[in-house]
Amino acid sequence: MAKRILIAECKQEVSTFNPNLSRLSDFGIRRGEELLAYHRTVRNEIAGALSVFDNDPAVELIPTYSAFFITSGGTLAQRDWEELAKDFLDTIRQGYSRGDIAGIYFCMHGAMCSEQEYDPEGYLLEQTRKIVGEKIPIVVSLDLHGIPTRKMFHHSDAIVAYLTYPHVDFFETGARAARLLMKIIDEGVKPVTARVAIPALVRGDELITKTGSFGECTGAASLLENSPRVLSAGVFIGNPFTDVPELGSYCFTTTDDNELLAADSATSNANRFWGHHEKMQVPLISLAQMQKQIMEVRSGTVALVDAADATSSGATGDSNAVLKSLIQCGYQGRTLVPIVDRAAVEQAIQAGIGGEVSVRLGGSLDPGRFQPIELTCRVRHLSDGLFRSESFGELWDSGLTAVMQTGPFTLVVASRGVNLYDRSFFYANGQDPKQFDAVVVKSPHCQHHMYAAWCSRMLMIDAPGSSSANVRSLGHQRCPRPIFPLDDIREFVPKVEIYRRRS
Repeated sequence: MAKRILIAECKQEVSTFNPNLSRLSDFGIRRGEELLAYHRTVRNEIAGALSVFDNDPAVELIPTYSAFFITSGGTLAQRDWEELAKDFLDTIRQGYSRGDIAGIYFCMHGAMCSEQEYDPEGYLLEQTRKIVGEKIPIVVSLDLHGIPTRKMFHHSDAIVAYLTYPHVDFFETGARAARLLMKIIDEGVKPVTARVAIPALVRGDELITKTGSFGECTGAASLLENSPRVLSAGVFIGNPFTDVPELGSYCFTTTDDNELLAADSATSNANRFWGHHEKMQVPLISLAQMQKQIMEVRSGTVALVDAADATSSGATGDSNAVLKSLIQCGYQGRTLVPIVDRAAVEQAIQAGIGGEVSVRLGGSLDPGRFQPIELTCRVRHLSDGLFRSESFGELWDSGLTAVMQTGPFTLVVASRGVNLYDRSFFYANGQDPKQFDAVVVKSPHCQHHMYAAWCSRMLMIDAPGSSSANVRSLGHQRCPRPIFPLDDIREFVPKVEIYRRRS
């Protein structure tokens, strides 16, 4: 008898401190067989899940709906969220109407937020339960930067989280989720989950799982998950820029009907995490200190890390703060700078390659933080902005894009934000970061070989932006308090919450 597995995806990471609303047009939408066809070409979660499902000849896949953010952004506009949710749930109804559904796999992120719905993923799970009932198992994969809410745990049978940062286990996470779903279907395991909330918003190199103390926690979770009695385990550090009522860090363990083991192991890992939390902050330097330090560099490429404008974390991408500071101090090293400015790109297109343009660059999306800078530039390259990511082969879209030159500065200007956690945006537009004296890196961390392995220095800059690691500067209003580092917390007492599906 066929085991019908329903598959759906809804992924977005937002910064609620980004003043611009995200729209449905910021998502790539795929339906039905198109969902499967695309994900068989990349190395992400659904691809990993398919690698498991495809090995079982009894499995019949029912692909429904995929909404995948082209890049992170601001809070999702309420009307667009309502349209997305309706489409998502309509396809779930259609898939369920085919009958005899054995299980559901949802690929999600965990850090969405709309204007009125602060837990979109939890809402979708809740509404799915109203459609399919309580007995059909649902397994969800999440980014470890997600906020795993009570509603998410309550309406799913199990959650599986990434175990690496920078993330290199998308494919493996999807495969783990699929294997767990099949255990529920084929072996009748009975998931019970313990969740422990940790009042901490963390950033910094200590979160790099290969080298930082956070790796002790994800490593412990991995060991647990590989033990015979544990079905899933992980550590969420949330997205500090998604200011929602359950924002924070979390440890969780899911066992096969062993509540005590789930509670003890989640508590133990939460205590392990708390023992390191004070180290999990970024030692930032000011723009003035950056000016001084870059002038002292005599060789090699300097990475100017402007994580405050990280589009992959929900920022606008239109910060010119580092560029302006370099110009002000008279820096003459060849410098590669990414920035979002649709109007400047349109001027470049009108001028054509080789043409000269006078632009007011930056501050087009976040004028409260950035003021435009007037520059005269030569247009060097134009593109449609479509390219495959260096990391996992995903199809990315920066919109119409222009490369412009002004003095020693090469500006790669996009019409829309695009992920910058690898170098593909630069490569797609003919620029090799290794050929520059300095490169502005708008991502908190990239895989080691991207920059850190070969740059002579990595300068972590305290620039303004809606994804600043200086989280005290952002102005949280909705997250639980007290929470580190916004508040002084003298003692952490773990509290366990247990989640078990109703049969």
